[in-house]
Amino acid sequence: MADQNDEQNKGAKDAKSAEQSTRPSPPPPVRKQHAMRIGSGSLKYESTAGTMKLETDDGKHKADVFYVAYTLNGNEEKRVQRPITFAFNGGPGSSSVWLHLGSLGPRAVVMDDDGNPLSAPHQLRDNVHTWLKWTDLVFIDPVGTGYSRTAADGKREEFHGVIEDAESVAEFIRRWTAENARWLSPKYLAGESYGTTRAAALADLLQQKHGMAISGVLLISAVLSFQTIAFRHSTVNDLPYISFLPALAATSWYHKKLSARYQKNFDLLIREAREFAGKEYLFALMTGHRLSTAERQAVADRVAELTGLSAEYVLSCNLRVDAMRYMKELRRSERLVVGRLDSRFTGHDSDAAGEMPDADPSYSNITGIYTAGIYDYLRRELGYETPMTYEVLTPKVHPWKWGDADQGYLNVASNLASAMRSNAHMKVFVANGFFDLATPFFATELTLDHMEVETSVLRERVTMKYYMAGHMMYIHQASLKQFTRDVEAFYKNNH
Repeated sequence: MADQNDEQNKGAKDAKSAEQSTRPSPPPPVRKQHAMRIGSGSLKYESTAGTMKLETDDGKHKADVFYVAYTLNGNEEKRVQRPITFAFNGGPGSSSVWLHLGSLGPRAVVMDDDGNPLSAPHQLRDNVHTWLKWTDLVFIDPVGTGYSRTAADGKREEFHGVIEDAESVAEFIRRWTAENARWLSPKYLAGESYGTTRAAALADLLQQKHGMAISGVLLISAVLSFQTIAFRHSTVNDLPYISFLPALAATSWYHKKLSARYQKNFDLLIREAREFAGKEYLFALMTGHRLSTAERQAVADRVAELTGLSAEYVLSCNLRVDAMRYMKELRRSERLVVGRLDSRFTGHDSDAAGEMPDADPSYSNITGIYTAGIYDYLRRELGYETPMTYEVLTPKVHPWKWGDADQGYLNVASNLASAMRSNAHMKVFVANGFFDLATPFFATELTLDHMEVETSVLRERVTMKYYMAGHMMYIHQASLKQFTRDVEAFYKNNH
């Protein structure tokens, strides 16, 4: 058996070596000048698309990290005074394309007001909501995503894990900051989804390892404590059922499945869903089999009232309706499933009888236009040409090493709290979509309510905002406008 394993390992190494030997070398960074109109004014800026070589202390080439940077034109003094924001998405395994072409960057994919792609040919437009108005931007594709790859002397396990990923991105940020003379600039981290996990870890790591103080962390559709979202029927973890319930209620409201009392008053619904989830529902789930028949029925009736599901169905789930079951059940009679990333969207499965959806209609709704957009934009507008595959969202980074949480639940809220305690000037902005069934807003609220910082610090330095959209709230035009105003105010109030 040992000989067989040795042969398999040798074969895997040989395959990796063959792939790397035939992989084209990354082209040199490409710099271009641009201008765009915003209102009565204009933005003149420089883009840089390229890779940064990560090396070991003894000079071995570990990886090439692809990035796109945007800096507003101006003299050196003004440039140093401007904030610089390092942005990335999540996965793990996602490139930065979503934030890049959806909200933050100077160019964006064209979609309708609700977030549906238009028919081909697809288009890009100047993004009047770009954050470049108030901060320079660097979009980072972590190793294995986008055009970022391990090198001949690198190993995938050096990058594909919670700690390893944070360390490699931290090294990129340190190097980019030094090479571009931006150490004196206010520095921000903006992450979405697992990118918020990375941002929380980075804020502490950059401070402790590199002495780099972060002015602000922007968490877009946050997940800091994975216990709040990990549905595991074989273990005792009732927290996700509690943390998802208000988002299920919001989704049912959107699909008009609730009573007139709630359909007429969204704020009332969310307030009562939060209160029930954090009190009676929590108590009932923790009580388990000691709950009486009458109490069990009362809880099922209340869950049904808040979600539009039948009390019978709630009882059949032992009062515990996970998000995937809910997505299939809510509109089963119409042979529709609702989305996970954005539960405003619906789709069709191969049949209506299954327990779980075949796929997420809200993801398949956007993946084509973003993929087409990034390929065209990088080559045609930014001038970065390579035959490599741009990994938009790849499973190739798995298995992912979850560090100390391999046998439990990852929680980086403690890292964020440590960074806040170490840096009295660091502030946090949290963007939540009401219709997000991947990282629900109440889970984030529960996590922040248990952060290891003083209550006064939490209230003074954490800004929470909510949008009538999903995980990528910026695909919804009304939410994008409000999101942009909220973020701009956050930066202005921080300086």
